[in-house]
Amino acid sequence: MSRIGILGGSFNPVHYGHLAIAEEVRWALKLDMVYLIPAARQPLKQHQPMVHAQQRMEMVRLACMGNAALIPCDIEIKRPTLSYTVHTLEAFRQEFGNETEIWFLLGADALNNLPQWYQVQRLLHLTRLAVIERPGHAIDAIALEIALPGITSRIDAVQGPALPFSSSQIRSRIANFQPVRYQLPDAVIDYINTHQLYREHDG
Repeated sequence: MSRIGILGGSFNPVHYGHLAIAEEVRWALKLDMVYLIPAARQPLKQHQPMVHAQQRMEMVRLACMGNAALIPCDIEIKRPTLSYTVHTLEAFRQEFGNETEIWFLLGADALNNLPQWYQVQRLLHLTRLAVIERPGHAIDAIALEIALPGITSRIDAVQGPALPFSSSQIRSRIANFQPVRYQLPDAVIDYINTHQLYREHDG
């Protein structure tokens, strides 16, 4: 029986924090592989400035080079409609079948917003949750159980690596011509520089 993980996000841009989380969860839960899936446009982040989806996909592809267990996947940017996680999970379940165990990776902060997600009950039927615990973001198990009874039985908590990187901070540093080396892979930095991405302030 295969075991796979799915890490979705805007990856705007992808950085070492994303990669470290994917690898940590893969190791902790003994997953065969983790798919990194850039969203075309996240429903709960409609106003976040983003470069073109294909460019974010290419940065993810570059970032995953050298680790055969991290798989870039463009399923969401190919979808013509608004991207919802439940549709991606349905597609993976259809492709891999019921014998494959699937975990959806998300941070404890995002977990607390899960009751707002589209068709969340269907989502929980399709996958287990690999929740990355980080300092300052506790899992509110009582509130989650009230909103989504039984959810805690679907959660596997993983202590995530404490890397202080964020895409918004990296975008700001690039816009201000500050160094970002060692915060994201050199191949991604080269791509950003070649295409002159994030040169304007977000706001």
